[in-house]
This record gives sequence, C-alpha cells and structure tokens, in this order.
Amino acid sequence: MVVVSVDELRGMIGKEAKVEVTQIEKGMIKKAAEAIGDPNPLWQDEKRARKTKYGGIIAPPGLLITAMMSGSRPEGSMPFQRLLAGGGEWEFLLPIRAGDVITSTTALADVYEREGKAGKMLFFIFETIHKNQLDEVVAKSRSTLINY
Repeated sequence: MVVVSVDELRGMIGKEAKVEVTQIEKGMIKKAAEAIGDPNPLWQDEKRARKTKYGGIIAPPGLLITAMMSGSRPEGSMPFQRLLAGGGEWEFLLPIRAGDVITSTTALADVYEREGKAGKMLFFIFETIHKNQLDEVVAKSRSTLINY
C-alpha cells in the first residue's frame, strides 16, 4: 500500500482529471425521460417543446448526472482501496439540447482528514465544470469521496 501524506494530497488541489466528452442525442434524452417516468413534454414532445421558450426538446437535468457520473479523479492520484461516495451537489445553469457536446473537467478542490470510530478518514472534494460546444457552462458539480 502506498502511503501519502495529507500535505502531499493537498499539493494535488487544482490538478485536473482527464476530460470527459459526451454527445447528447435525442434518443438519449427520450430514454432518460422514460426511465424516470417523467412525461414532461420538454423532453419528449418536439411539437410542444418548440412552442416553449427553449424552442425544442431539452434534456432533463438528471440526464447530465447519469451521463457524466461527476467525480472522476485525476489519474493515479488516489492510491486507496476503500473509497466511499460521500454525496454530491449540482447547479444547473443552462438547458442541454440534443446535439450538444458536453465537456466535463474535474479537479481536486479540497482534501481534509477527520477522526472516525474506526480511525482516520480522508475526505476528497472534487469540482466538475460541464461546458457545451459553445464553451458555455451548463452545470457545475461537487462530489465527495471518503477514504476510510
């Protein structure tokens, strides 16, 4: 097992992970809406969606969560076996449309240590910026991983 100090881990704050790119397709949007049982015409009915302020079908916010699975880590930076998901937060800023290409870039934002019942735990906070092909930020997310 590799031993890494908290100070060494803090030195990785801001280091970006591999960029993830996802092509958003109409079929993907429709399947996501059907999977969650959401009949909102914004995600399924092109004719009705065209009459809205969006001018066409948009993706339900949950599609981005599912497609991107925010929280990827910088390669080779987490030499731990026992990681637990510690939660996440999302901020949706712009609608996502069929045909959009979403680029998600994740970086380590913080790392800290706490004492738990079973000993020391390390908390890793990752921030991800999700941009469309026009370089517009469509969403931001934060996720926590816990090494116990």
